[in-house]
Amino acid sequence: MSETIENLILDLLEWLQARERTYQETMDAWRTSCPRLPVWEEASERGLLTIERRSGRSVVCVASAGRDLLEKARRSVNSPGASR
Repeated sequence: MSETIENLILDLLEWLQARERTYQETMDAWRTSCPRLPVWEEASERGLLTIERRSGRSVVCVASAGRDLLEKARRSVNSPGASR
């Protein structure tokens, strides 16, 4: 996978953690038909996201695998001499 896609997936996960996002809001912001930037599709296939029903709405959440990936990326960025 390209570094660009990996970085965009991390951006998506950070965006989702900032506050509760509906499925529709997430699709409006992140879904693309560009085969070179399959951010939503890649994150979904890797099990980094979940969709839950809350108060009659579909809400996109970061799955435990997504939280683990974010934590790993944060540790990497905060390590001396590391770059993402």
